[in-house]
Amino acid sequence: MSQLGLHPINTILYATDMGDHMRPVFRFAINIAKDSDAKIIMLHVIEPLNSGVLVTIDVYMPKFNAKEVLKDGMKKALAKMQTRLNNFCQDEQTNNPSDRGLVSKVKVVSGRSAESIVHQAEQMGADLIVVGTNTSSSISSNLLGSTARNVTQLSKIPVLVVPVYE
Repeated sequence: MSQLGLHPINTILYATDMGDHMRPVFRFAINIAKDSDAKIIMLHVIEPLNSGVLVTIDVYMPKFNAKEVLKDGMKKALAKMQTRLNNFCQDEQTNNPSDRGLVSKVKVVSGRSAESIVHQAEQMGADLIVVGTNTSSSISSNLLGSTARNVTQLSKIPVLVVPVYE
């Protein structure tokens, strides 16, 4: 069993934004899970609407209960993302049948990305968080992505940041 420091890795939280560019990060998480005999929990976080959008909805939809409309819309969005994440997981595992069973749970939540990733990792007893960060040729290419950076700053659980080149 592989170990990170002195602690065995039994549960890996893999956080994804669902982009195709994140598939190598998922493969990386799969390889760690195989080496560690660990399970993977896949997580996607949907960011909440900002206050400007909420005000606009209230102004242009006064006859409707905007909160209910938003709540219903968020439920639909969460259900759609859950289906996409399940399909993503199934596609990846179909390509490599030996990987079946490594993903124990697929979850979509609403919230601020970094805070939600850390909270879910703590709740699920994760031993490692795996996230990707976009790397491009832009001036910010030497900077860690904001979500990945915030996860590393907030987490008490070890975080593995995998660079993704687009």
